[in-house]
Parts: sequence; C-alpha cells; structure tokens
Amino acid sequence: MIYLDSSATSFLKPPQVEEAVCRAFHTIGNAGRGAHAPTLNASRLIYDTREKLAGLFGVGDPSRIAFTCNATEALNIAACGLVKPGDHVITTACEHNSVLRPLYRKEAQGAELTILPADTKGRISYEDLEKSLRDHTKAVFITHASNLTGNVTDLKRVSEFTGKYGMTLVVDASQTAGYFPINVEEMGIDVLCFTGHKGLMGPQGTGGIYVREGLELASFKVGGSGVHSFDKVHPQEMPTTLEAGTLNGHGIAGLHAALEFLEEVGVDTIHQKEAALARHFYEGVSQIPKVVVYGDLEAELRAPIVSLNIGDMDSAAVSDILWEDYEICVRAGAHCAPLMHQALGTAEQGAVRFSFSYFNTEKEVDQAVEAVREIAEDSLE
Repeated sequence: MIYLDSSATSFLKPPQVEEAVCRAFHTIGNAGRGAHAPTLNASRLIYDTREKLAGLFGVGDPSRIAFTCNATEALNIAACGLVKPGDHVITTACEHNSVLRPLYRKEAQGAELTILPADTKGRISYEDLEKSLRDHTKAVFITHASNLTGNVTDLKRVSEFTGKYGMTLVVDASQTAGYFPINVEEMGIDVLCFTGHKGLMGPQGTGGIYVREGLELASFKVGGSGVHSFDKVHPQEMPTTLEAGTLNGHGIAGLHAALEFLEEVGVDTIHQKEAALARHFYEGVSQIPKVVVYGDLEAELRAPIVSLNIGDMDSAAVSDILWEDYEICVRAGAHCAPLMHQALGTAEQGAVRFSFSYFNTEKEVDQAVEAVREIAEDSLE
C-alpha cells in the first residue's frame, strides 16, 4: 500500500507514538483530579506536552495553549468566543468548512461576513482586505494553507492589516502545523488553531488553540475543571477556561511522543523532504496529457499537496481505480472546501488530492505518477 493522503490524517507515524499511547494506558489517570501517582503522571505529561507545543509555535507562556479534540473544535471555540451579533468578520474562499460553517452560524445569529474571492488558481487578492474593511470589523479568519490546492497564505501581509486596525487574526494551521515553522509572536497571530493528527503526526482526537495574552475568549463549554468546584461559574483562567472535562490524556501521550520526534528531526528537514516529494510528483504528472493540476504551482512556498483531474473523469472514479488497481490511497471529492472548488471550476467533478508525508519515498511517488499516466492513457481509448 502507498499512502498519499496525509492531508486527511497522518496514517504513517513515528513508531514511538503508538508506544506512548499504549504506555499511557498503564501509567496515567485523570490530570488534576487527585494527588496519587497516576493522576500526577497525567498532569506532568499534559504540562510537558503544552510546553513542547509552546516551544514549537514560539509561545512565551504555555498556559496560553488549550487542548482540543481537533482543529474544528478549536475554530468553533474561536468563532463562538470572539464574534458577537453586529460584529463584522472577514474570511476567504480558500477556507475549509471548519472555518466557514462556524462563521455562517454566527452570520445567522446577527454577525456580518465578508468572504474574499479566489481566482482560478486558488489565490486571494490581499488588496481585497482593505476594500472589505468596515468600522465594526472585528476579526480575520484565514487558513495558513489550503487543504485543496496547497497554496500558502502570506500571513505577514494579513497580520500587518489586522495589526494596523486593531483586529484579531485567527489562523487555521491544520495543514501547516508540524510542516512549516510557525512563530505566533513574530507572525502576529492572535489565535492559532491546530490539529494533532496531521503534520504533528499525533493521534486523532488531539489538537489545540493558542490565544495571545490579553485576549480572552468566552468558554465554549463548561463543567468539571478540577479546581474551584464550588463556584457556579467555570474558571476564567487559561487554559482551564477552554478545557472543561477530562482531556484526552492517552492521545496527548501520543502527541507528546510525536513532538519529540519533530524536535529530533526538525521541522525544516520535514518541510524540505515533503516539499521535494510534492514537487517531484507535480513535475511527473504535469507532463501527462489530459491531466489538469490545480493551484499556484509556481509559488516558492507550498504545502505538500497536489490536486488534479484526468480529463472529464469523475474524481471519485479515479480515486477508486488508484486504490483497487494500484493500492494507492488518495482523497477525492469536495474536500470540505466548497468555495475553493467553485473558484477552480471543479464543483461538479471534484478533484483527486495527493498529499505527502516525511515517511513517503521517491519510489512511491514514481509509482503514483505512473499510475496516473496509465489511467490517463486508458481514458483515451
């Protein structure tokens, strides 16, 4: 089997991740709910993982990072905690539904929403930010990289805009955390939402949200916290205010091991290898007749994603052939990115997405190129 669907989840993980999860079943209890060894083990593990995430993202105070079950929950926390009726929010056509749907819900509740369009290569015009500005613009919600095209957002330009007008910048780093170096303070990011199971190579059910100091988000959910149990109001201090209930300690144990792997190998090294694999694949498939590749492939900085179609073949049919005849795992369809497909003109056909991992090989990429070539040639008959 050749797994080329890492933008969906990192099926290929460092072996120590599995080992850490299994070990946690025998060593940790419920963090913050006692003073015996299992609960103290859990508390230390969670604290140390929070510190590793802070180091990875350039966060000075680890308590500004709260754990979530995924990036979708983190983005919902951001939207519900920041946006009120009457506020104006800017986002883009490049977004995943994990950004769009929470904002559509806030729009239905009385907020105003502007969606910046994308061109046929999936690029936004940064000049549109100024054109969309209103007196009551509260925040910009934006992806760091598209999960469909791999196009990377120029966060420096966006943060200069939000900083100039005192707005909040919320970044969806689902496709970049663990793949690109991210420093929230240097990049002017106010809220960073990330998942643990993609580029960070941790287990599913893990993720988090960073909230800069001085910015407070309303609690998304309330309940048990392990502290101030007689108070009727959930604690307001970070990270407890965003972490009601028992955390996924076993998943966080795996994430901790994955972060150690990232520290050992280096994010830059991972980025260079995955970028080289994606470029090698693009150079191979772009020469095949009838193959159309989407996105700004000439950009210097890209996520390790290449999406394509073969003539007028349905993307799901191509994906099925790749699996059934070649045992190659890819993602086809709409990718939860409806506005991007509209911009690319692929709303009906969808697209076939290949996404690459540090654990993939050039040989696997060559096999995938050859598979696409054979499918394209068969479609001509």
